[in-house]
Amino acid sequence: MPLNLPGILVPFHLLLNPRLVVPHLVVKDIRQLDFRELRRAGYRGAVFDKDNCLTLPHEDALVPELTDAWKECCQTFGSGYVLVVSNSAGSHLDAGEIQAEAVSHRLAVPVLRHTSFKPSYSCIASIRAYFASLPSPVRDEELIIVGDRLLTDVVLANRMACKKRIQAKPRQLSGEQSVTITEKQSYVLHATTRNSSGPLAIWTNGVWKRDSPVVRILEKQILRGVDSWILRGRGVLAEADARNFVRNLPQADVPKQEGLWKKLWHRFKGS
Repeated sequence: MPLNLPGILVPFHLLLNPRLVVPHLVVKDIRQLDFRELRRAGYRGAVFDKDNCLTLPHEDALVPELTDAWKECCQTFGSGYVLVVSNSAGSHLDAGEIQAEAVSHRLAVPVLRHTSFKPSYSCIASIRAYFASLPSPVRDEELIIVGDRLLTDVVLANRMACKKRIQAKPRQLSGEQSVTITEKQSYVLHATTRNSSGPLAIWTNGVWKRDSPVVRILEKQILRGVDSWILRGRGVLAEADARNFVRNLPQADVPKQEGLWKKLWHRFKGS
């Protein structure tokens, strides 16, 4: 992947506004999302990342396990109201827009053509222009933005917000209601009131195929730091209204990431 200058500059922006990296919802993959409930809540459009969110990295076909969830999503939001925004397919590096056409054909949804990588403001302008051009235009606050990268997908969603978030009073939770980042498959990550002028930022933290492990570790460390030092641990709260958007995912179906030592051990046993 070529140098993503807008992504590289994000950590400097986080020094001024660290909450940009905080998602509103965290799920393992899109099978946990209740798209019908999201639609009933007023969300009318959806933006998805491609690699490791819908497809394997650098491939065009939908991950087979996501077939039913993807069908439900497309039927719920309707033709044209689900958009793929990728830093590969449809970007200025996609010569002749060949990859964008292939992905659009395989996923049966449009792929945004854009000249600047996520999470740049130029890319945001392209997303807004697309949804404004629809027969029934979609506002920022009516969008969900789903992706597996904190420093691109989540930051892009939060940059689209126009107003500052209002600090909410944390509720006292007990027992199973109190969760930590490693204990639950899905949760609302911060205790601030969701900005009604911006999209719902959804982070899929399951990995279908290992890629960019150093960057992913860095992203998680930044998120933990923001939760610890900025939100002071109050961010990991399960809000009732957001839980309505999430379904349980059977443990056996959770995408697993095999560690390096486990891979070496399996090779040793097989030899």
